[in-house]
Amino acid sequence: MSQNLPNMLENTITKMRQMMDVNSVIGDTITTADGVTIIPISKITVGFAGGGSDYVSKHPNKQDNPFGGGVGGGMNVTPVAFLIVKEGNVRMLPVALPANSATERIIEMVPDLLDKVADFIDNKLDKKPEGTEE
Repeated sequence: MSQNLPNMLENTITKMRQMMDVNSVIGDTITTADGVTIIPISKITVGFAGGGSDYVSKHPNKQDNPFGGGVGGGMNVTPVAFLIVKEGNVRMLPVALPANSATERIIEMVPDLLDKVADFIDNKLDKKPEGTEE
């Protein structure tokens, strides 16, 4: 097996490391005029793959077999929250990601729906005539 594929993978990983650093996860702090400090927090998703093969040479005198292969990689930086520091107090403000599917949208709607049902029931109970029992 050729040594090209491990070298290709190593070069890809090295380039990906050069593109990301701690500032990709914990962003640069932002300080407002009134002294509030905001620190962005992100998550990084990384993936890469590679493959290749040595081919049998058509020239019997050649010592090395030809190699064909490729490597690819990708990164995704997604903001997940902000740390808010004000007067010594720290608060985390999560970033709401948009729903990707109908199921996620329905799940997002459940708390609002439950609030509406509870308000409806409370209104019905408040309007119940006096002297009636449940």
